[in-house]
Amino acid sequence: MTYDIDMIKKVYQHLSEHIAAARKLLGRPLTFTEKILYSHLTDSLPKAAYKRGSDYVDFQPDRVGMQDATAQMALLQFMQAGRSKVAVPSTVHCDHLIQADVGAKADLETAITKNKEVYDFLSSVSNKYGIGFWKPGAGIIHQVILENYAFPGGMMIGTDSHTPNAGGLGMVAIGVGGADACDVMAGLPWELKFPELIGVKLTGKLSGWTSPKDVILKVAGILTVKGGTDRILEYFGPGAESISCTGKGTICNMGAEIGATTSIFTYDKKMSDYLKSTGRADLAELADSVAKHLKGDHEAYEDPKKYFDQVIEIDLSTLEPHVNGPYTPDLAWPISKFAQAVKDNGWPQELEVGLIGSCTNSSYEDISRAASLAKFAVEHGLKTKSEYTVTPGSEQVRYTVDRDGYLQWFEKLGGVVLANACGPCIGQWARHTTNPEKKNSILTSFNRNFSKRNDGNPNTHAFVSSPELVTALAIAGDLTFNPLEDSLTNDKGESIKLPEPTGIELPEKGFDVKDRGYQEPAKDGSQVQVLVSPESQRLQLLAPFAAWEGVDLKDLRLLIKVKGKCTTDHISMAGPWLKYRGHLDNISNNMLIGAVNNFNNKTDSVKNEITGEYGSVPAVQRAYKAAHIGTVVVGDENYGEGSSREHAAMEPRFLGVRVILVKSFARIHETNLKKQGMLAVTFADKNDYDKIREDDSIDILGLTTFKPGVQLSMVLHHTDGSSDTIKLNQSYNENQIEWFKAGGALNIIRSQVKA
Repeated sequence: MTYDIDMIKKVYQHLSEHIAAARKLLGRPLTFTEKILYSHLTDSLPKAAYKRGSDYVDFQPDRVGMQDATAQMALLQFMQAGRSKVAVPSTVHCDHLIQADVGAKADLETAITKNKEVYDFLSSVSNKYGIGFWKPGAGIIHQVILENYAFPGGMMIGTDSHTPNAGGLGMVAIGVGGADACDVMAGLPWELKFPELIGVKLTGKLSGWTSPKDVILKVAGILTVKGGTDRILEYFGPGAESISCTGKGTICNMGAEIGATTSIFTYDKKMSDYLKSTGRADLAELADSVAKHLKGDHEAYEDPKKYFDQVIEIDLSTLEPHVNGPYTPDLAWPISKFAQAVKDNGWPQELEVGLIGSCTNSSYEDISRAASLAKFAVEHGLKTKSEYTVTPGSEQVRYTVDRDGYLQWFEKLGGVVLANACGPCIGQWARHTTNPEKKNSILTSFNRNFSKRNDGNPNTHAFVSSPELVTALAIAGDLTFNPLEDSLTNDKGESIKLPEPTGIELPEKGFDVKDRGYQEPAKDGSQVQVLVSPESQRLQLLAPFAAWEGVDLKDLRLLIKVKGKCTTDHISMAGPWLKYRGHLDNISNNMLIGAVNNFNNKTDSVKNEITGEYGSVPAVQRAYKAAHIGTVVVGDENYGEGSSREHAAMEPRFLGVRVILVKSFARIHETNLKKQGMLAVTFADKNDYDKIREDDSIDILGLTTFKPGVQLSMVLHHTDGSSDTIKLNQSYNENQIEWFKAGGALNIIRSQVKA
């Protein structure tokens, strides 16, 4: 048994005890999200309600989940904390380091050989510190969490931005950086800005070509990539109750693309059925017994505008299938308008590759619905005109859909079944192309479609849709094909119209699997040796960052003034760089190489003020570090959006960047920077971005009296002898200021554990 029923009983007991007190505290009914948040406070309920969107609050999550790419750095940090065992149930999942190339079996064998030292490290460190370890091939973290660990009313954090997938099972599940995970595993509180709440009321019922994916594609179009920042989305209403548990997971998963802290559905029969189907009947019975606590109070949904900061209403009966993109997940196109958008914008009409699966859409229901189209196509003389790949979400799903005969139809259609891993979704894709310079289009059922995200190619126009639409358009090989209206021609010259997809939410024979790929940790890990070779190019033990010097920062230089969008992919690319996720020095060679320099409109080209020459961003920064010169990175709006990867914060800290100044931050990245002891600030006047010149010498003033809510100042000394003083906003609270002074949160954790 991988879940702890006794622990969950305690969570439910705590939940029931806190609900009445929270209602009394607030003087009003509660949403489901509030019930979970208030029951997971580390201290007793406050005397006054927290102010949404501004007050920082300490929580105690029930569990931690880590994927292999981010787990390396999280666990290297945890090793410095001084504990013999993790304080809360934790797991590691090997899903990011398997590159998609020729097919599941060969790709997995290659990954196991290629990544042996990383897997050995993760296996040994997990074994030593009481962490459950899921081997490569077991599945994608979020699907495995949903199948084994997620439970209604719980709270978890995970070192991956799509951790909110567990919201499909009624859990507040939040993506964080490795330092946050380290805190919780060390038994310390986890801090979060108390979120605002967006209520999404769903009415009607999905039918035909429309799927759960279309709900979040629609919401992304409404809220944009920033609309969910510092907010939790709570879905409710009769429409919500009609969506399968895994469909709910799809919607919550992709909520990360609108910047949401997390997303959640209230408990219902679909969740209970899923728990039973995945071998957790005792948990379903327990949840059913406290079902009244696992949803918001009735009054909160009767008049949601009184209890939510924003309310969105969607009628599922009239919702169209959507395709979002290219280059951003919030550019939403109903299928009825997409073909014209392709033509009007000059996007490549030919669909070169269709890819289904990933952590977002790889459930039994997803696979069975896409397979219904594949089966029909094969039986009617059709094959895919596009390259076509299928990524199951877990070995349990893969084994079960294979047993039930679905995988064969994808292969007969001309598709390739890939390993149970992230693969192309995160850039782990050996794409087969003869001309990377050619503008081209791909369509996926993944979650993100930033430039170069999937294949590293800026000429690739990536679009996002449901597995059903991806399959249909891959058969057509044409982005302008609308399966709701258009027909195809088969090998006999006959006109064939694809039927509406059909699927099954849960397998009639139940789920099955021969080997789940799980390793139980040692009961006593004191004698277990953690495997890290001092000669390794992929793993490197960490040394603590230096504490703040106690003075204002002066004579800093500008490293780069970033122009436009700068996601964590721009700051610390994935793809081939994933192999260095456990080696801070080596992976720092990708720092900001994808960001556009405002002064020359080039990537990976910045001026070295020591030599006057232009060079690669990491190389120039290493030169500054060697010369003991601190630097500043200046960015635009929503800096650091996208993946939760902590390396995007650790790399500049390691290489000697002192300040990150932007117009606005994405939530996770701002927290990650603070955790590493970095000064993360924003322009009080965004127009001051234009005052920063390439050759400036920069001072940061006010640090000796650093206090919450008090602005800092930046003095720009220009080479013509003039200067500008601009005001900087900062969102540090007392604890975060101590992180800055100590040189990082980990330095404080170590001292507290030793004490």
